[in-house]
Amino acid sequence: MIRNNFLRKKLEDGIAVIGTWCIIPSAINAEIISSAGVDFLIIDNEHGSINFETATSMVMACELNKVSPIYRPPNVNQADITKALDLGFHGIQVPNISSRQQLEKIIQYAKFPPAGDRGFSPFVRAAGYTNLNSENYFNTANTNTLIAINIEGTDAIENIDQFLDVDELDIIFLGAFDISKALGTPGDMNNPELINKIEYLTKKIRQAGKHVGTISTSKEKITQYVGFGMNYIVHMVDCEMLRLSYSEVVTHFKRNFR
Repeated sequence: MIRNNFLRKKLEDGIAVIGTWCIIPSAINAEIISSAGVDFLIIDNEHGSINFETATSMVMACELNKVSPIYRPPNVNQADITKALDLGFHGIQVPNISSRQQLEKIIQYAKFPPAGDRGFSPFVRAAGYTNLNSENYFNTANTNTLIAINIEGTDAIENIDQFLDVDELDIIFLGAFDISKALGTPGDMNNPELINKIEYLTKKIRQAGKHVGTISTSKEKITQYVGFGMNYIVHMVDCEMLRLSYSEVVTHFKRNFR
């Protein structure tokens, strides 16, 4: 990618960032959320149904507001990762990573040589649709492309050390809901064991020089997680934020006027 990576710059400058998950396949939706001043949107193709044509429009909507679009593929899939980065996504966030071997495959697919073996075409949006930018694109794409992985289960937690010395890995996302499931308390975000585990992992990851985040479900959780040292907060999901805002108004209306 030859464009500015707004998210990378903020993280490098020591600025804590906040974004959200997007599963609604809509460029208008992405533009509306971006206009709110978030730092990044994660376009979710693991739980969402967003095709690449719609994703391209969503990327454009984000960049118009200087918001970084991040792509979540459904798994470690070379074709999806290549397409997303060719479209100009500022990074990828890959779910369900539990081994260094998986991470090495992600790097192979997402980075050009010598770091990886990503397929090269200058005639893509990320390169400006022309081979006139080839040298600049090839030289800057690796630096500009963020790699994030989701740690979601007991195996990943136990193997956390094997990720921390990988230079190409930028962000480790702690899948709090999946970790709660692994701990036998699914969905209980206030469970002391879960909170202690998240705090311990956050400190360990930050000490290794990596950025770390999780999903927040309230303003109080944002405060708690940033207090632990997190600097990559993903707040809720677009569909729930939309539903919740209307639900609160409808509840007020029915309580007072029916």
